[in-house]
Amino acid sequence: MKWTSMNDLREKYLSFFESKGHLRLPSYPLVPQGDKSLLLINSGMAPMKKFFTGEVIPPRNRVTTCQKCIRTPDLERVGHTARHGTYFEMLGNFSFGDYFKHEAIAWAWEFLTKTLEIPEDLLYPSIYEEDDETFDIWVNEIGVPADHIKRLGKADNFWEHGTGPCGPCSEIYFDRGIKYGCGSPDCGPGCDCDRFMEIWNNVFSQFNNMGDGTYTELEHKNIDTGMGLERLACVMQGVDNMFEVDGVRRILDKVVEISGKQYGVDAKNDISIRVITDHVRGATFMISDGVIPSNEGRGYVLRRILRRAVRNGKLLGIDREFLIDVCNVVIEQNVAGYPELGEKADYIRKVMSMEEERFNATIDAGLNILENLIRGAVKENADTISGEEVFKLYDTFGFPIDLTREIAEESNLKIDEETFKVLMQQQKVRAREARANISGWSDASKNLLDGLAKTQFTGYTDYRTEGCKVIAILAEDQLVDVISEGECTVVLDKTPFYGEGGGQVGDTGTIYCDENLLTVYDTKKTDGVYLHLCSVAGGSIKVGDTVTADITDARRDAIRRNHSACHLLQAALRTVLGTHVEQAGSYVDNQRCRFDFTHFQGLTADELAKVELIVNMNIMAGNEIVTKVTDIETAKAEGAMALFGEKYGSEVRMVKMGDFSTELCGGTHCDNTGKIGLFKVVSESSVAAGVRRIEAVTGMGVLELLAEKDAVIHETAKALKAQNPAEVANRAAAVMADLSAAKKEIEALNAKMAAGKLDDILKNAVDVGAVKLIAGDLGQTALDSARGLCDTLRDKYPNAVAVFALQQSDKLNFVAACGKDAIAAGAHAGNLLKAVSAVTGGKGGGRPDSATSGGKDPEKVADALAQAKDILAGMLK
Repeated sequence: MKWTSMNDLREKYLSFFESKGHLRLPSYPLVPQGDKSLLLINSGMAPMKKFFTGEVIPPRNRVTTCQKCIRTPDLERVGHTARHGTYFEMLGNFSFGDYFKHEAIAWAWEFLTKTLEIPEDLLYPSIYEEDDETFDIWVNEIGVPADHIKRLGKADNFWEHGTGPCGPCSEIYFDRGIKYGCGSPDCGPGCDCDRFMEIWNNVFSQFNNMGDGTYTELEHKNIDTGMGLERLACVMQGVDNMFEVDGVRRILDKVVEISGKQYGVDAKNDISIRVITDHVRGATFMISDGVIPSNEGRGYVLRRILRRAVRNGKLLGIDREFLIDVCNVVIEQNVAGYPELGEKADYIRKVMSMEEERFNATIDAGLNILENLIRGAVKENADTISGEEVFKLYDTFGFPIDLTREIAEESNLKIDEETFKVLMQQQKVRAREARANISGWSDASKNLLDGLAKTQFTGYTDYRTEGCKVIAILAEDQLVDVISEGECTVVLDKTPFYGEGGGQVGDTGTIYCDENLLTVYDTKKTDGVYLHLCSVAGGSIKVGDTVTADITDARRDAIRRNHSACHLLQAALRTVLGTHVEQAGSYVDNQRCRFDFTHFQGLTADELAKVELIVNMNIMAGNEIVTKVTDIETAKAEGAMALFGEKYGSEVRMVKMGDFSTELCGGTHCDNTGKIGLFKVVSESSVAAGVRRIEAVTGMGVLELLAEKDAVIHETAKALKAQNPAEVANRAAAVMADLSAAKKEIEALNAKMAAGKLDDILKNAVDVGAVKLIAGDLGQTALDSARGLCDTLRDKYPNAVAVFALQQSDKLNFVAACGKDAIAAGAHAGNLLKAVSAVTGGKGGGRPDSATSGGKDPEKVADALAQAKDILAGMLK
């Protein structure tokens, strides 16, 4: 039994099962794909559910993986114990109807005792108490002594989750030694003490739970094996917990280095050190897999652990941004097993740094408020912080409720979560109402569609489909048999109209038979039923009619061009910016394509130019656009990009544009990139933290854009009196030069006028104690000239305080300056102007020797200057 690193253990395990005919698959992303029942992948088996249920055919009947996992139910315990962590890796070998108990048990024993050379006498299998078959395999085939095998009940050694596949388990425990035990004579596998550590779990999925207390044998039996990499590393490295294994300890050591604290000396410091170690480790992998900090869903989990890490950094006395320093060590320790961390390193660091910077901007103010609330509650002998205050901390200062709860609990206080939830719900309702009824489709109408067969979509190849049957007509939330006026929704058995979905708008066109005509102004779909939103243009249409459905050809063609361009755009962005770019949303209509994507900062002009050039090069290449219907695993094997969180059926549409772009997409596309015409970016902007948006036009849209720009240039040329558009730049430069010269001349004249007024102003100077106050209205003097005048007086008269009002372009300003002797006497230019400008309804301030402020009411200038004397007098010592 030799010391073995985490990276080597991972590789040994995967290589071992490859030698047993297993297909090694890379870890699935932490974001579940096609499974909305999970927020984040939390076990090695979770991504395999589709194979176990038969929903998807596995790439091979034997598979092995090392799966990244995140679990957060015990988040508040992370750091407080050395057992709890949010991120971990699960080693797994899986059989889908292939081998079963004999092989699974034999290979588990071989790997542990032969490959890793763990002494057999330190390993103790456990079995389900009624599973004599497994007992026989352990004793008679493997040779484990009967007294080394522990029978446990259903709660410990039988896996089931409601109805469906289930079965007994057989775990393997490692004996860490008497010093970790509880001293009980019954101590053994399954005991709550720390002596026997479970390191391997074989789940034998052999029964079907019928839901009535009975079980039937499965025709195809499965194996699901799980083994925590960190736990195995504890055994092989002879350490007590996951924070001591090599790949985690090096991260922890970096936190110690940054904080200047020692680990193992102070219990409170140790908690914060473990929190930062675990949370930055988990956050690094989450960001790599496409999670972005937000206030909902998995993005909230990420925000929560990052902000918890920042807060614990404060507790350790770290007074600078530090998360990316820790992140660098996480990447360094894991890049061998997960090369995507290196590919996305810059992106990971940027997202993490932005979130830390954002929270740092409010954390001190929020902590101060929370500390005051806690002190107030303790003083008043209250045991709860109000929900209104908790919501304010969340809404204004970005404090996740979990963090507020945790800090309150440190002072034995609770928070009013019910009121918080009510306020959160009210906020969500307000947000939902603000975007409500976008589709105009009511719930009452949706309920009327129950039981309707799915519509056959013919629009991938046809623009016009004859022989369509009218299945249903809805008007004013009611099913009707016939419609002869007004608006309605029509359902057909087949249609070429694309129903809005996947970011592509619905088609428009007409539905008709003989003289009876409906104008279709939008198309939507729900549960496979296509809804044609229509207005009656002539005659009447009734249920059962056979009609022709005809889409607006030119509009569909424009939509095709924009949708195909979106695919090329995503591929170009990944080429220029990096593979961290993922689709975060899209919208395609006949006017433009809009693409939202993950990226940490705005694109430079050079990056945008490169993206635009690459898209246009692929358009001009005239590559064939091939659409292929296949299964999800085949599509991914061919490099098709899929949307995170999107659920795909047994069949998917793969859209391939030459060798440049391959995506899963149900939308409509051109059949050749050349038909897109041209591509031009219109704008690039920010949508949310870590999400950018590009809007662009194609085909005729580019010509329309050029025409608009050409018109602007001609109008500009006309205004500048340029002979032709080519001279616009030169004329603009000449006009700017003239304006600059005129501005300088005006400023020089204003300075002379101000200097001319100075004698009169000096005559009216008044003594205020040992200080001489010089105040006056300089009228239309330029601000720079007034400042210069103040500086001259300050330097020439050390005991002077100058205060001037001036107006330019309907803007009222005040300037002030104090000489060094005046400052010594207590004068302060900034504080003086703050009070003077307030008389006119303005505000401002500045340094003791120089200040500028704004005013609002010019009618009160004289009053403000008159009050300067009393304000100054109140300052002097």
